[in-house]
Amino acid sequence: MQETPAAAPRAVIVVSSHVVRGSVGNRAKVFTLETLGFPVWAVPTIILPWRPDLAPGEKIVPDPEQFAHLLADMGAAEWLGEVAAVLTGYFGDAGQTEAVEKLVGAVKTANPDALYLCDPVIGDEGGLYVPVETATAIRDRLLPLADIATPSRYELEWLAGRPLPSVPDILSAARDLAPPTMLVTSAPSMMAKSIGNLLATEKNAWLAEHRLVEGEPKGTGDLTSALFLAHLLNGEDGAKALEMTTASVLEIVTRTARRGADELTLQADAASLSHPVANVTVRQLLQPRRRREG
Repeated sequence: MQETPAAAPRAVIVVSSHVVRGSVGNRAKVFTLETLGFPVWAVPTIILPWRPDLAPGEKIVPDPEQFAHLLADMGAAEWLGEVAAVLTGYFGDAGQTEAVEKLVGAVKTANPDALYLCDPVIGDEGGLYVPVETATAIRDRLLPLADIATPSRYELEWLAGRPLPSVPDILSAARDLAPPTMLVTSAPSMMAKSIGNLLATEKNAWLAEHRLVEGEPKGTGDLTSALFLAHLLNGEDGAKALEMTTASVLEIVTRTARRGADELTLQADAASLSHPVANVTVRQLLQPRRRREG
């Protein structure tokens, strides 16, 4: 009697913030991945009642030692071979990155094909909204491990240590950092009143552009990272994953804004995660010629 082949790994470990009310952090990432058919092991790095920009609220950060023990238990679990990817986002403490670094190593030992996507949630155009120590730990400890990173342009500027006013500047900075694949949100668009997502790989680059949406809610970065990872795990190439991700985010953001909601309306728009109909323009960017040696 033939043995039934083992199912391919599908689980995703998601390490990020948790809000009681809202659709940011783990709330957005976990809902997206599970809706698209991926089991999730969810780890909160901080617990908040709601987004800090909405109103003051108590913050609960896990005890560092307990957090490290929890991730060590996960890294030694007999089920670790089920894991296809690790996705990290917001960190409540700089020391949490060390435990994550060890967990990523354990996952890749159990499954060498596993992906690690680092979503460096550290700030926006107003500057850092995490301590410098936390942003530095993400840059120095986690980005070098990542297969994929999904910073916003403003986050990439901090990580690269220089302003990035143009698409060529962003592409250059993305190539200078460690991850072989980088999706940069909030990139300048070549079309009027539009914005772009720039995908840079070691050999190619694409820019997905769409119109600006007034009153865009928070959480689009969390949504983008989860969608892009899910499409890659489903076997889509980078350009197709970029197009589908951008279309889904545009569709959900547009509908959320029309409702006047202050949070992404993911439950109402769940179909947009898998079958978006919004139109986005994707163009492949010309690559600079390499100088000949000698």
